[in-house]
Amino acid sequence: QVQLVESGGGLVQAGGSLRLSCTASTGTFSRYAMGWFRQAPGKEREFLATISWSGRSTAYEDSVKGRFTISRDNAKNTVYLQMNSLNVEDTAVYYCAAKYTMSVSTTSYEYDYWGQGTQVTVSS
Repeated sequence: QVQLVESGGGLVQAGGSLRLSCTASTGTFSRYAMGWFRQAPGKEREFLATISWSGRSTAYEDSVKGRFTISRDNAKNTVYLQMNSLNVEDTAVYYCAAKYTMSVSTTSYEYDYWGQGTQVTVSS
């Protein structure tokens, strides 16, 4: 069992930045591809970004491409999501997820473990 704990959410003004972190409780973090998703009120959970075990392969949802950057530090068992140029439409609960495979995935049902989520609120 892998526990994922997100942090770094909060309230930010439009145009601002936040960096989310997700730390995993596993000694085999480097065997997991990681992903970030979000869910706004009344909407389905949506894919944002994914990164392979090595960090060499990434993929992004079109609406965040160029604004969000996913990265990982396997020595710290942590994956990050740097979010720039935030707008009110980015307001949501943000989740990290782990997938026990080396390859990336944009599909939520392929992920094995999920964090509890962290709230990001962007004010106008």
